[in-house]
Amino acid sequence: MQIPGRYHCRLTTAPCWHTVSLFLVAFAVSISASRAEDRPNIVLIMADDLGFSDIGCYGGEIDTPNLNRLAKEGVRFRQFYNNAKCTTTRASLVTGLYPRPKGGLLGQDMVTIGEVLRTAGYQTSLSGKWHLGHSKTTHPFERGFDRYYGLLDGCCNFFNPVQPDPAFKGGRVRKFGHDDQEVTEFPADFYTTDAFTDHAVESIERFSRSGKPFFVHVCYTAPHYPLHAKPKDIAKYRGKYLMGWEELRRQRHARQLAMGLLDPHWQLSDTDSESYDWDTANKDWEDLRMAVYAAMVDCMDQNIGRILTALDEQGVAKNTLVMFLSDNGGCAEEPGGRNSQAIPGPREYYTAVGPAWGWAQNAPFRRYKSWVHEGGISTPFIARWPEVVEPDTMTDEMTHLVDLMATCVELGDAKYPHSYNGREILPLEGISLAPVLRGQSRSGHQSLFWEWSGNRAVRQGKWKLVWDKLVKKWELYDVVADRTELNDLATAYPDRAKAMADDWFAWADRTGNKY
Repeated sequence: MQIPGRYHCRLTTAPCWHTVSLFLVAFAVSISASRAEDRPNIVLIMADDLGFSDIGCYGGEIDTPNLNRLAKEGVRFRQFYNNAKCTTTRASLVTGLYPRPKGGLLGQDMVTIGEVLRTAGYQTSLSGKWHLGHSKTTHPFERGFDRYYGLLDGCCNFFNPVQPDPAFKGGRVRKFGHDDQEVTEFPADFYTTDAFTDHAVESIERFSRSGKPFFVHVCYTAPHYPLHAKPKDIAKYRGKYLMGWEELRRQRHARQLAMGLLDPHWQLSDTDSESYDWDTANKDWEDLRMAVYAAMVDCMDQNIGRILTALDEQGVAKNTLVMFLSDNGGCAEEPGGRNSQAIPGPREYYTAVGPAWGWAQNAPFRRYKSWVHEGGISTPFIARWPEVVEPDTMTDEMTHLVDLMATCVELGDAKYPHSYNGREILPLEGISLAPVLRGQSRSGHQSLFWEWSGNRAVRQGKWKLVWDKLVKKWELYDVVADRTELNDLATAYPDRAKAMADDWFAWADRTGNKY
């Protein structure tokens, strides 16, 4: 069987679980013709472990002309939040719900954006990383996506996704799929970022010919470790990071201030506890680590350009909402340790940027992936919808990725169900961003909540309460005046801190989050 674009892979046939009812198909066909003309196509793109300040339009030095174009033609969100971790973010994004770890991140009491939009007549496709399971009840092909191609697991080798992980990472062989079949072999010129784009572009071309609206979800693995990039992309950045991570943060912070992304009263946060001294570092190797990371982001941007070109060539760009975000902040993990004998870039090695670069990628904020200080949960979010979204604008609307389901439901003229396939469905927890996209105000969230691996947070208006599992106490911040979280006000406002902590525990009990 032919796989997207130029890639041909060997498939292992698996049981086919694709059992869409004839009723739903007939219903979708009957309503799609009457509503397609006034409902947008939706392309939702997500990066993996991308820092808040990595891309050009959020202060980064990495060359991202296509994302910069989206920002110039659309709106940038200053306060868009994710869940600090890939699995919980992906679960919330596709379900519009806070994570339910005890009941399963993709339970039978939930529906996906794909399932909801498909019942409203949308064609649906998912290209890239899934990471929410591959059983009969969690496989993307069974959870609302007409077409699927990509990684069913977490991180993988970019040049050969089924190459086993190194021993220090557990030696696992990652699962890769195409629709309901398993992909087991890859050609010599394979690279995940390109292959995911091939499938997304093919979906856009195929769906555009039908005249029905479509939802194309693209989940890149870039720039998640292992650090794998093409030599030509790496060469572009070699030597550009010899200034070190502290200077990188200062430069990014200055650009963010110049473009109006940040309040000038917010101070650049202090050095992270896991960072180390640039003067004592292996500078050439550290420069290479960050150069490869930048190359991965650059390549992703090149491929986003291919998606934008496909929309233009199919004549559907005008009525397509394109959204972009990251699943969590930059990553400070360092599997395999700080081994300068491991060469970042080629497929033979498995490396990561480590805590110093990973922290710097989230300038000006504190912390990174897995932590719920602003560096772990803040994402660049860009939305372009020609003639609807005002170009080259920014918004301070406090938003969360649970809002994306509600947004798609409203724009797609769909119905979020009380029950689905005979099962009762949890009530939607997100609030539509449609008014914000149209330049209007909305009644937003009174509270937002987070938990991951012992780290906790709740935000209510200007107040944010944070529990760092290493510090082991509640910290209270006024994130309107101090979003870089430098002035802990818990002692000054103990009643406020206690009330917010009580709200967090009530939320954790309701959703099954641990404490």
